Amino acid sequence: MSQANELMRIKARIKALTEKTVANGCTEAEAMSAADMVGRLLERYALSMDEIEIRSSRCVQREVPLGGQRRRPIDGCVPAIARFCDCKVWLAQAAGDHVVGEAPRGKCYAFFGFETDAELATYLYAVIERAIVTETHHFKLTHPRLRAVRLRQGSASFQHGMVARVAARLDVMHEEREASVSAQRSAGTALILAKHRVVDDAFHETEVRLVCMSAVGARVDGRAYREGWAAGENVNLSRPVKGEARELLG
Repeated sequence: MSQANELMRIKARIKALTEKTVANGCTEAEAMSAADMVGRLLERYALSMDEIEIRSSRCVQREVPLGGQRRRPIDGCVPAIARFCDCKVWLAQAAGDHVVGEAPRGKCYAFFGFETDAELATYLYAVIERAIVTETHHFKLTHPRLRAVRLRQGSASFQHGMVARVAARLDVMHEEREASVSAQRSAGTALILAKHRVVDDAFHETEVRLVCMSAVGARVDGRAYREGWAAGENVNLSRPVKGEARELLG
């Protein structure tokens, strides 16, 4: 199979993945399994590209609505998602806010990078967001004595712990993927650097200026925070992907 056909084949699988619904609840384990799958797709994509393909690739911007004005625990995972998918990310005004006749859409996260990477970043964000909702519901069920303020504090601390661990694991998986690409092809490191330069150069043309995001949340309830961290710790990332997801990797 030619390089062009292989790239088209991988892109088709990535498109199919990003179009899969995440409306149904998924667990943290399933979210990290999805991250593992995304990582494999990105690795295969990187291994199929050459420097000409990299330099001719177009960078795009994909938006993810915040769903409100207040910051949420998942915000702490956004930088790690961007790094994992080799994207830039910033907080922006959603497109359409100032168009006459359209309702305000508020803020959004803008992921910027190669089309494949940006699409996978938005997909991964949605999966992790749904996992947080599902795992928090389970946390509440297992702590029926928590009420009112204690329940809100405990749930928030649980979410912050879960997000912190997911973010840490994404960073480790990103490092392992880049090392794997470099090890599998002699020009791997050079191609990775070339890709980063293309994204950096395209990003500079947007004239967006990034600033560091302040930390999100405090460990108000240390026990709940540790339970959230454990929810992200006790997942076997090396397990095979099941069902339709496995077919996307074949």
